[in-house]
Amino acid sequence: MTWVNAAFQGVLLGGEYALVACGLSLTFGVMRLVNLAHGDFAVCGAYLTLLLCTALGVPVWWTLPLMLPAAFAAGVLLHLAVFERALRGGELAPILVTFGLSVMIENLLLVAVSADTRTLDGGAAALAGFQPVDGVVVSWLRLTGLLTAVLVLALLQVLLSYTSWGRGVRAVADDPDTARLVGVRVRPLFATVAGIAVATAALAGVFLGLISAFDPLSGGTILIFAFEAVVIGGLGSLWGTLAGGVALGLTQQLVGQWNAQYAVLGVHLLFLIVLAVRPQGLFARPEV
Repeated sequence: MTWVNAAFQGVLLGGEYALVACGLSLTFGVMRLVNLAHGDFAVCGAYLTLLLCTALGVPVWWTLPLMLPAAFAAGVLLHLAVFERALRGGELAPILVTFGLSVMIENLLLVAVSADTRTLDGGAAALAGFQPVDGVVVSWLRLTGLLTAVLVLALLQVLLSYTSWGRGVRAVADDPDTARLVGVRVRPLFATVAGIAVATAALAGVFLGLISAFDPLSGGTILIFAFEAVVIGGLGSLWGTLAGGVALGLTQQLVGQWNAQYAVLGVHLLFLIVLAVRPQGLFARPEV
């Protein structure tokens, strides 16, 4: 692998990190909720897709019209049943509650599907690629993941900038008490934000399942990379999340090109350096 190819692969890998992190960025930016179960939602999305593929006998992509609305509904119900109560309990309560939720999801999955690792079968298309330049190989699946991340972030940005729902979200993110006083209905707004966050996590889980193996305990690792992408990009900044994900992917691939055993360590070192130098992140935007 050449350095140029490593850089290409880093950008593509960064798209996957950004896709799984965008829901985490949205819930923190709007609800001030640090969701430690976010990685487990991605794993649940991968398992639900696997279940639908097996039950219906259809390819992975055909399950998305069923899986994504189910994930959105699960996010809405979780907010009404769990997150809403936790947010009223102070700053520490949401962290403890979502940690407990993560532990419960992992144990339920261990009981329901065992600890065996699984993958999603993307067919021949998932293995195909092309060479844009000599020495550089681009996987269609990884490129689709990057483009999906950009599309999801663009759609969220349009919703936030040009719809009444988005104006309500930005008002609540800036000053929730004032937003309530002027008539913004915070409860359904937070519920939809939670639904979108879980749906995007589940979508990211599909790509993770197509590209790599997963098991009931994979959520913790997914959460770490998603959290680092959000913090590096800037808490609450959607496009900063994409930049943070790409920064992580580039670091992992370029350090891995130098020495594979230090690839993941290099990612965490980058996270530590950004925290020390600019703790608010590289592209922090208070309006989201």
